[in-house]
Parts: sequence; structure tokens; C-alpha cells
Amino acid sequence: MPAVFAADDLTLGLLAGGRGTRLGGIDKAWIERDGVPQVLRFAHRFPGETGPVLVSANRGRERHAAAGLQVVGDRLAQGSGPLAGIDALAAACTTGWLLTLPVDLFDVNDCLVRTLASGASAHGAVAEDDDGLQPLVALYRRDALRAALPAAIAAGELAPRDLQRRLELARVRLPGVRFGNLNTLQDLAAARIPLP
Repeated sequence: MPAVFAADDLTLGLLAGGRGTRLGGIDKAWIERDGVPQVLRFAHRFPGETGPVLVSANRGRERHAAAGLQVVGDRLAQGSGPLAGIDALAAACTTGWLLTLPVDLFDVNDCLVRTLASGASAHGAVAEDDDGLQPLVALYRRDALRAALPAAIAAGELAPRDLQRRLELARVRLPGVRFGNLNTLQDLAAARIPLP
């Protein structure tokens, strides 16, 4: 597998379908850091390294569209968690590879794409930062992902980790990196982010 992708063969898939229950229902995609909404921050995070951008979201479709983002909704039943977002992104992906990234991370490192690509197995890779495995930060070969999803869903394996084991994704360690997250009011306060 090449250590560097042609940007037009890698879709960036942003996972923004969560209900934000720990934040009182706030749409995490539109939390602003330094005046920039998370979904836009990550959509433009890897210039020249990724091609198309898809957003898996089940609300705010008009808001995303107004920002020039292509939105895909869940195809799986409610309660399927982030696997529903991965499934929706895989179905809409038109490139050979898909990089998934949740919008509630604080940030990712500049060399994430290159590092995952260089350490990937035949079907992709999942990131492991200093906090441990980050199953929503993953690189997938699209066709392998599409082939594995129906069997995983039929088996009731709704955790992305189970899907990644099924695909035998490589775990790629990112020493010294901590993505962080923005899941709770305490997380926002620690990051000095005001409530939307």
C-alpha cells in the first residue's frame, strides 16, 4: 500500500450524527473554536491530502449545505451508534479510500493521513493516541468496508472496534499525540470553548 495517497482517491468522512446528549442536545458539529465550527475546521484540516468531504449528520442538513458540505443521513435504525455513520459514509463514498473522523475531537495531528496510510494493512488502519485506541479515527479501503458492513450488522456487531477486527485493520500508534474530545460541558470548559 502506498505511503501517500492521491488526494482524489481519499474521501474525508466526518462523523457528526451524534445527538449530543451529554451536552444537552447541542449539535457538536457547530461548536465553535476560535470562531470556526468544528465541522468546518475538520473539513479543511488536510488540504491537498484528501479529496471529497462527506458529513454524516441527521440534523442541520440545510446548515451544512449552506456551508458547502455534502451531507449523508443514517441508513440504519436509530440506536446503531457511530456504525450507522460509518455505513452512510461508506455507501456515499466514491473514492477507493475513506478516512473517518468525528467532529467532537479537540484536534488531530498534521501528519495523521500520512501516518495512517504508511502503517495501514490491506484494508486500512485505526489510530491509537496516548489515550488509547480511537476507533472513530480510521482509514478504510472502501470496497472492503462495504463488504464487511452487512455481516457485522447482521451479527449485531455495532461497535466500530468489532468491524475493525473483522477487517483486520492495523493499529497505528501516534506517540505523543492526544486528540482529546468535546463530549461534555467540562470538556468545553477545559478547552475554553463557550456554549453555542
